[in-house]
Amino acid sequence: MFSTAFLDIPAMAGASGTVRLPGSKSISNRVLLLAALASGTTTVHDLLDSDDTRVMLDALRALGCGIDAAGSTLRITGIGGQLKSKAPLLPLFLGNAGTAMRPLTAALSLLGGDFELSGVPRMHERPIGDLVDALTQLGCRIDYLGNPGYPPLRIRPVDHSALVLDAPIRVRGDVSSQFLTALLLALPLAAERDIAIEVVGELISKPYIEITLNLLARFGIAVRREGWERFTIPAGSRYSSPGDIHVEADASSASYFIALGAMATGIAGQNGIRIEGVGADSIQGDIRFIDAARQMGAQVDSGPNWLEVRRGAWPLKAIDLDANHIPDAAMTLAVMALYADGPSTLRNIASWRVKETDRIDAMANELRKLGATVEAGPDFIRVHPLAPADWQAASIRTYDDHRVAMCFSLAAFNPARVPVRILEPHCVAKTFPDYFETLFSVAEAFEVPVICIDGPTASGKGTLAAEVARLLGYHYLDSGSLYRVTGLAMRRAGLGADPQHEAQIAALAAALPLYFTEGKVLLAGEDVSDEIRSEAAGMDASRVSTLPAVRAALLALQQRFRQLPGLVADGRDMGTVIFPDAALKVFLTASAAQRAERRHKQLISKGISTTLDSLRTDLEARDARDSSRSVAPLKPAQDARHLDNSQLSIEQSIDQVLNWWQEVQPFKSA
Repeated sequence: MFSTAFLDIPAMAGASGTVRLPGSKSISNRVLLLAALASGTTTVHDLLDSDDTRVMLDALRALGCGIDAAGSTLRITGIGGQLKSKAPLLPLFLGNAGTAMRPLTAALSLLGGDFELSGVPRMHERPIGDLVDALTQLGCRIDYLGNPGYPPLRIRPVDHSALVLDAPIRVRGDVSSQFLTALLLALPLAAERDIAIEVVGELISKPYIEITLNLLARFGIAVRREGWERFTIPAGSRYSSPGDIHVEADASSASYFIALGAMATGIAGQNGIRIEGVGADSIQGDIRFIDAARQMGAQVDSGPNWLEVRRGAWPLKAIDLDANHIPDAAMTLAVMALYADGPSTLRNIASWRVKETDRIDAMANELRKLGATVEAGPDFIRVHPLAPADWQAASIRTYDDHRVAMCFSLAAFNPARVPVRILEPHCVAKTFPDYFETLFSVAEAFEVPVICIDGPTASGKGTLAAEVARLLGYHYLDSGSLYRVTGLAMRRAGLGADPQHEAQIAALAAALPLYFTEGKVLLAGEDVSDEIRSEAAGMDASRVSTLPAVRAALLALQQRFRQLPGLVADGRDMGTVIFPDAALKVFLTASAAQRAERRHKQLISKGISTTLDSLRTDLEARDARDSSRSVAPLKPAQDARHLDNSQLSIEQSIDQVLNWWQEVQPFKSA
């Protein structure tokens, strides 16, 4: 998952391949709560691992549920509808998870305990008053701790004998379907007699209620329904574990890859995107996004638990759609509309305004940054397509909303070949922590950006490059370790550094499973950082570096590190030989005296005895050797920017490189 302040997505050329989606957030948190309230142990398979499910799990543990993880499965021992113990006050923090806050508010109101529910500031702006009103009709005791109608909440214990169950509970259905879902999930706790719920106003997001009813049936609750206006929990209802339950992949998350298949040209001789984990027969309402994508021209095939999507009509066909039935997935249509043959309108989406952010305003604001003409109202948005010449490179504000971030990644496939910057990309952790990695696994860029940092020994280029890579969310290549790791692989294979083994050593070098992270060199997952810094490893590195086939193999290996979303590479010849087309080249220098002092401190800290004079002499001799090499000598590229860090801190050096990087990007600011 990207934890950077922003993520630059370069202009994309196409996409094809297979993606496996994470579990549905809507199903996951419903299943967790039902398993917690039920009697017995439920084994949950393919649960979504995200911010929302983590806060729900934390809350359920605090309530006394037994939760055991084993690989991709979770065993939940429920409380059988009764608290194990009643603490004086149990505070629960629920982040920005509406799928946790709302159902837990209802369930905890009927469990008889004393609770305080809070979340992030945005959660305290998301309305919950209609649910609280419905619960207080029933006799529950709930106090607002901040603004009336919004969390945080204090829930006080009430005996079931004091509840008013003889009249229907009335709840508004035109603000959020989560209010009705919360009541349906919680009321079996108090079903000594039939309990009726009446929906006031038109119920929005009906497919999410279908999910709730489907899952309640799996846990032994057979709700009677009269249209979408009245729901009855039968007397004597009790939650019972189904034993095992599988969580479907998230249909809302599928929308981004359905859109990608509809928009993108193929790569590597392949066409289309295969999506595994969800099929057209899904119980999730957002799967009907398929119908909208087909209206826009996508070709969609489906089977048990899979979808295959290919580009059909191009440009996409404009759409005018009542999107009330796919409220989350419809956001993806707003970005697809940029690629259409006319204006597209999404109607009946008032619920967007009470989600993680005001999504109508958010989508309109960010689409306009890309250059689009957008009209928006209380419950609609109309998006005009962009001509190739009108696209603008934009920094997309995400409003801490995972769906805004994921939607706008699709703008990187624009015909103008301009990149897109996603601010605060880590917000996707709410439902799809590996979203960007999954996108990059099937996408191909016109050009993957590279930053090269070359310089003499002990100039600090490795530290600088690794930190710049971390801050940008880019891959990192420590080229100086490659010959040492090759020498280690050679020694482990029982080979000698001589011409008769050259082909075998080159084959090892070409396939080195290398990864660099947090200052470590990992070989097939093993940390070999210390082993390759030994004197013997240095000698092996010198021997293998004389073999032409090994040098050629390592050249190709280094170039394969150029992967989305970008690469920072440090070494001696990154900007001159390996990546001569790099977008930014930095030649890092420092005086021999300053480098000797840094190296001296480093060695002393490791308990290695040495002198400043000998280190300076060694460094000056190595500089002379590196500069006079016949192959890839140490020298700055003609277009390199020189950075003398003799008197700079590492933070100052990092800031300078990032400022230079900003200068060569089309974005106005981060």
